[in-house]
Formats: sequence, C-alpha cells, structure tokens
Amino acid sequence: MVGATGKLIDTYGRVHNNLRISVTDRCNLRCTYCMPEEVVFMDKHELLSFEEITRFVAIAAPLGIDKIRLTGGEPLLRRDLPRLVAMICAVPGIKDVGLTTNGILLAHQAQPLFDAGLRRINISLDTLDPDRFRQLARRDGLDKVLEGIHAAKKAGFNPVKINAVSIRGVTEHEVVPLANFARLHRLEMRFIEYMPIGADHWERDKVYFAHEILDQLEQHVGPLMPAQDYDPKAPAMDFDYVDGGGRVGIIASVSRPFCMSCNRVRLTADGKVRNCLFALDEIDLKPLLRDDAPVEEIAALVRANVWAKWEGHEINTARVVKPERTMHTIGG
Repeated sequence: MVGATGKLIDTYGRVHNNLRISVTDRCNLRCTYCMPEEVVFMDKHELLSFEEITRFVAIAAPLGIDKIRLTGGEPLLRRDLPRLVAMICAVPGIKDVGLTTNGILLAHQAQPLFDAGLRRINISLDTLDPDRFRQLARRDGLDKVLEGIHAAKKAGFNPVKINAVSIRGVTEHEVVPLANFARLHRLEMRFIEYMPIGADHWERDKVYFAHEILDQLEQHVGPLMPAQDYDPKAPAMDFDYVDGGGRVGIIASVSRPFCMSCNRVRLTADGKVRNCLFALDEIDLKPLLRDDAPVEEIAALVRANVWAKWEGHEINTARVVKPERTMHTIGG
C-alpha cells in the first residue's frame, strides 16, 4: 500500500527525510556543466511564493521531512531570501535548513541568512584561477565568490563547505590548489564527479573519478583516512586528513552511485515534485498549493510520487535517459 504509515517510503524501503527546494531558475553565472549560455528564465508569477513553499514544507514535515536545502538556479537572486529561511525554520519538525550558492552575492547576505536561522552552507567553487573561472562559468566573479566564503565564515557558519565539479581535461589540475586553499582557511572541500545533467552533451570520458581525486590528494596534499562519523546515507564519502588538517568529501555519483541509500525528494521553483535528480516524471503541485487544496490530497500525491521512485539513475547503463530539464531548473 502506498504510504500506509504516512511516511515517505518507496518500494525499495528507502525512507525520505531530505527535501531540496529550488527557489528560482535564475542564475548570474552560466556554468557549462549546469545550463546553456543563452536561456529564457521563468516569469516570476510561475515561481512558488514564499507562503506556498512554506505551506508545502508544513505538509511534508509530518511525512518525515526534517532536513531542507534551498537551491536555485542561484537562490540568492530570490529577493528577501532570509525571510523564507525564517519561515521554514519556524515549521514544526524542521531540524536542519541549508543552502547551496555560487557565492557571488553572499558577502552581503551571509549574516542576514545566519541570523534568520540558516546553519549549513555549500558554496560552489571549481577553480582559483580567474581565467579558468570565466571559462567554466562564462562570467567573471571569482573575487566575489572568495569574498562570500570569508563572509560566511565571519557570520558563524561552521563548517563552510566548498563544492567543486571535477571534469577530466578541464579541472583535474584544480584539485590540489582547492584542497590546499580549503586546508588553509579551514573549509570542508567536496569534489563532485561530472554528471549528465547540464546543457552540453555529456561525455563519460570527461568524468574524473573519485579514486583518481583521492590518489591526487594523498600524493600531493596529505594522507587521508575515512571519517569516523561518516553518514552512509549522505551523498559524500567523507575523509579526514591524518594530520588533522580538515575534511574532504567525494560525491561519486558515477563511479559509486548512492541511489540505494537516497533519502531525497525535490521541489522545483515552479512547484513540481521530483523523486530523483534524473527523474523523467514529476507532479505539478502549484495549482493545488495556490488553490488551498486539502492537506491530505497534496500529501497523498507526494507519497505516491516517492513510492514510484525507481531503483537508481542508471548513469552506468545504456538505459540512462538525460532529463529534459537542466540542473538550473531542477535545483542542485
């Protein structure tokens, strides 16, 4: 029976407590692995309001959702975002609210976000080289990202996590400089294998694999050991430097899929529920949220969507189908 207990469980027994909410599809960068350079963004009226987002969270919390991550596009482009953070933090049952950002606008928003109740923050940074930054992001802004990182630390975020996408032939030489930068500034570095979710044609040969990243780190930065508090349900495999110089996470979505421990469900900026980043089907809840539909009706649809979740994304098979939506319209 679908959701007999009311919890968000699928046919493989996976229980979902992690909700990723995209608040906008707009972005001030054009990263090649995420979105096309030329793009038409949604009209503002197509986006869920803060009140509609919070209503969805209030419906999802009794179903077991207690962890929220706000994403985009670039979420800091959504005006008055700290107000939404405060609204979500006030929902009974929500224990953890985080944010993923490219950091361009973070310098002036880090403190208001922290004051609103945000406690976890991930900042995307693929390179410390300004020219390489522009090549990847198709915009300038490295100096603003670095300013945002330091502002997040000053505001009280601990740890500040840095996300870097590793692409063979493009960013494998960035691994060591980024790792050293993270050690110097007491940041938690996370390397992410290149996935088929952007606008460009995906080439598996461009995947710079987790074991190669780890080998490079151990040869040129320092010996690593598995983190003792590693969470097997988390997407990242966590390692600590033996010398106590910090932590590194590896998100090996291609070489070590974590689908069978996935606990995530997603809400897009335009109100669609997706049970997987690579889902080919989604449920449109925006009309129900806007028409004040009964809680039970919305909850039943969410439970059914999660119940129908497939075994995994099948990146490593010939059956994989790239979603029509690119990353910026789904949420990171």
